[in-house]
Amino acid sequence: MLFTDRVDAGRKLAERLAPFEDQDVIVLGLARGGVPVAAEVADALRAPLDVCLVRKLGVPFQPELGMGAVAEEGVTVLNDHVVQASGISRTELEAIERRERELLERRARRYRGERPPLELGGRTVVVVDDGIATGSTARAACRTVRDRGAARVVLAVPVAPAGWGQGPDPNADEVVCLHNPVGFMAVGQFYADFSQTTDEEVVERLDRAVARRPESSSEAEAGAGAGARTGSGSTRSSGSAPTDRDIELSLETVRLPGHLIVPAGAERIVVFAHGSGSSRHSPRNRFVATALNRAGLGTLLFDLLTEPEEHARSNVFDIELLARRLIDVTRELRERPETRGRAVDYFGASTGAAAALWAAAELGDDVGAVVSRGGRPDLAEAHLPAVTARTLLIVGGNDHVVLELNNRARTFLRCESRLEVVPGAGHLFEEPGTLDAVADLARDWFLGRPTAGAKAH
Repeated sequence: MLFTDRVDAGRKLAERLAPFEDQDVIVLGLARGGVPVAAEVADALRAPLDVCLVRKLGVPFQPELGMGAVAEEGVTVLNDHVVQASGISRTELEAIERRERELLERRARRYRGERPPLELGGRTVVVVDDGIATGSTARAACRTVRDRGAARVVLAVPVAPAGWGQGPDPNADEVVCLHNPVGFMAVGQFYADFSQTTDEEVVERLDRAVARRPESSSEAEAGAGAGARTGSGSTRSSGSAPTDRDIELSLETVRLPGHLIVPAGAERIVVFAHGSGSSRHSPRNRFVATALNRAGLGTLLFDLLTEPEEHARSNVFDIELLARRLIDVTRELRERPETRGRAVDYFGASTGAAAALWAAAELGDDVGAVVSRGGRPDLAEAHLPAVTARTLLIVGGNDHVVLELNNRARTFLRCESRLEVVPGAGHLFEEPGTLDAVADLARDWFLGRPTAGAKAH
């Protein structure tokens, strides 16, 4: 294997691309697998990151044979030889192009939200993929980037077949490839982990990149909204520098790793308490956190237990221990320069929701709001009457046992509370659109916006 995973490949590719650091470049990752690679390159080069969306136009009776491609901003690239040889009529071609463009536009909205694509005019653009098999999609991407006004196009990949990329390329000004192995059969054979990149990971990578850009501060301040409750001792922090980094939380007896993101101007920090068997790397919590960052909210994902502690299964269900950790972390946030003066909220999943409610009960007005996803508030039942934070309980419609437990737990709450049921969702919210519904509900709750009810979309 040449690479551990796409992150490893991106870091190694970034070393080769080091001469571009601090130059006026933009990095584009081909969706989906190229985005994690491109994100590492963009980080190393301190360059803006965007997604490059290209849809192949396959011959109807031989879909793997490309007769062209469509890209954003109305760009269409056709291989006239293939179109003529396949006997495709203009009407058939237009129907295929229309279908693929609709899918491309849906993915663009999914990945960027309301953000427009980055302007490429007059810039050097580095187009990155996780590897090259035939090169048709990558070359189409380079052609569309050129059509969008790029002054110089660099195609960069970790691996490609022997001989590929050697000599002049009509679509790219420069080709950078780390390895051209003999016996190439598929890109995945050169990765130890070549698992499919999810839409959620693409969104997270892009939003993190936006949070790092200096021009994102005004967007973050606008997204934070004026309706959010500030909580005890909160002061507005507009104009402060954004933060996006790994941190270590030094508690009285342990040190816990975490990842803190504070968009410029953020007034609130949402602390995540993960469920049993999970960690700060939970893809579901990271997905929700990314949506909150996009709305101008800060987030902290951290490990509630040390690695040795996780081996004792009893610790995972020790709600009091988890709540104490959450309380200590909250108090540390009050002292850290990058989080001091900001209101603190909690987002808890499964057993982490019980810990969040327990901690909120003890901290009183120091916690502004709590959101529970598929939570077990019954495990903190004795503490529920003391919770003063606004509390939203989100449960999947197909998670019948947990739904019953949440209905019962809500009768013990004396604070403002609401129960939202996401139709068609199970306990882990793995069904299409259900996690998006959770993110929307949580965002609106933390920002103090009215919600129209959960919808899986």
